Amino acid sequence: MSEFLPFSRPSIDEATIASVAETLRSGWITSGPKVQEFEKRLSEYFDGRLVRTFNSGTCTMEIALRIAGIGHGDEVITTPISWVATANVILEVGATPVFADVDPVTRNIDLDKVEAALTPRTKAIIPVYLAGRPVDINRLYKLAAKHKLRVIEDAAQAIGSTWQGKPIGSFGDFVSFSFQANKNITTAEGGCLVLNNAEEAALAEKYRLQGVTRSGYDGIEVDVLGGKFNMTDIAAAIGLGQFAQLNIITAQRRKLARHYFALLGNDFEAQTSAQLPPADFESTNWHLFQVVLPESVNRADFMARMKEKNIGIGYHYASIHLFKLYRALGFKEGMFPVAERVGRQIVSLPMFAAMNESDVERTCEAMVAVLNN
Repeated sequence: MSEFLPFSRPSIDEATIASVAETLRSGWITSGPKVQEFEKRLSEYFDGRLVRTFNSGTCTMEIALRIAGIGHGDEVITTPISWVATANVILEVGATPVFADVDPVTRNIDLDKVEAALTPRTKAIIPVYLAGRPVDINRLYKLAAKHKLRVIEDAAQAIGSTWQGKPIGSFGDFVSFSFQANKNITTAEGGCLVLNNAEEAALAEKYRLQGVTRSGYDGIEVDVLGGKFNMTDIAAAIGLGQFAQLNIITAQRRKLARHYFALLGNDFEAQTSAQLPPADFESTNWHLFQVVLPESVNRADFMARMKEKNIGIGYHYASIHLFKLYRALGFKEGMFPVAERVGRQIVSLPMFAAMNESDVERTCEAMVAVLNN
């Protein structure tokens, strides 16, 4: 039997491993010159915008909310289909999460539903770019401007994605990226936040390290309540090595996605009643290749049968509003029917840069066999 094919696996080259070893030997392993260099490279990529790195792509969203002054009494609209962190950070700052259902084709937040969810307490929207696919950003910011909303783009999965030819993060309001282990580029754990001006960047620095501001040799002050969210130089060394490969990684993922579509063909959806993602090879970085299974298929059984064929399947994500924490806030089944269907039936097929076309062929052959039996 063929070797087990996971749904995701990072690719760390020898040059990056050597850079990490060099960092360890340097004696400077927490935030230092490697972090500064990584932030500089990211800023250049994001068209000169200010960037600050952090130890996760979760705290980046919380800090953006805090910089925007969002807290008790405020509402923030987001999608039910995301990693739970997207909604948890809203609770963390004391605000109220408000969900809007997702579009059945893109699985991203439905901007029509966002408009319907607005109230006088709405202060921000957190759209999620599921699998790296952006929402309609022109419409998003037109809506935000009309209702005077801050936007925190949860672009955790979207490094390398574009909108109308411009990299996600090179424009807009706050833009949050994750470099967690299964992202297109990784720092093992980590993330970055793209900011609008020097004042926001200075405040982000305070929030990421206990609210501290230093001056001179021994000057220190604390004027906001911060946390411990700084990125280490070890993580930044990994990130620099990964970032140098971003264009190659993105091109390979798009090549693999094209092969998935070529193999599955136009008849796959009709024959299996499964739903493929939109075939976007320009803006999407193909962080994930996701299929929504038909309701007649039990997802756990599907995943188990694929594992028997030595193919790993993930799923991203369960509907946030149906977790106990959110049910306790009054959310219940039936409120967001599209998200609930997607949350029950979505699966992530193997997709990572070290895969080859034969891996895609194995996956497609196994999936079709499982769905047709």
